[in-house]
Amino acid sequence: MGTLNRILVETGRKKSFATALDWPGWSRSGPSEESAISALVAYADRYRKVADRARTPGIDDLIGSPQVTARVTGSGATDFGVPDKIVGPDEDVMSPEECDRQLAILQACWEEFDDVAESVSEELQKGPRGGGRDRAAIVEHTLEADRGYARRIGVNTPKGYGASPEGRRRHRDEVVQAVRAANLANTETRWPLRYFIRRAAWHLLDHAWEMEDKDLSGQNMVG
Repeated sequence: MGTLNRILVETGRKKSFATALDWPGWSRSGPSEESAISALVAYADRYRKVADRARTPGIDDLIGSPQVTARVTGSGATDFGVPDKIVGPDEDVMSPEECDRQLAILQACWEEFDDVAESVSEELQKGPRGGGRDRAAIVEHTLEADRGYARRIGVNTPKGYGASPEGRRRHRDEVVQAVRAANLANTETRWPLRYFIRRAAWHLLDHAWEMEDKDLSGQNMVG
């Protein structure tokens, strides 16, 4: 499918996001376009764990030659810390092979999030003024956001589904099936499928990496 080094830069008043358009979940921010791209590349080894889980080679294409192929003006959400904007490439219909590839990465992000959540301490390191959530609160927030995102593609999962492994598995299976069916039929959804996948994957990894960075058990040393 050609090179996999396309980057979207979303720039707000205070913050920019660099997002790897072909690698769902690989999106980092900084005070400028340059710093955001540098942060994206700096997270390559952490993202590689996800790519390896999904058995999707090629991230070195981006590391060696990142190419900004889309720029968009951000919003208040961008400055708050969310890659919010939908761009032209998000509207592209995926081939069945590319759909399977992107879904494999999303599934790897779910697995990575679950594994990190199971390995970190319940109490997480707080900010200098005592701010921040502990593990259970982050997990609940992330899973409920995942449920909210899924509604944008027509999957209506009951609140509290994440309390059991069976509930998570059912939700995720329905998401995968919905994406495949909508992509095959070229059905319009509230969020374009590519955007849904990259937004959901970003949120999972952003909080997985947050938990790793704030872990007090010493089991998740990064670097």
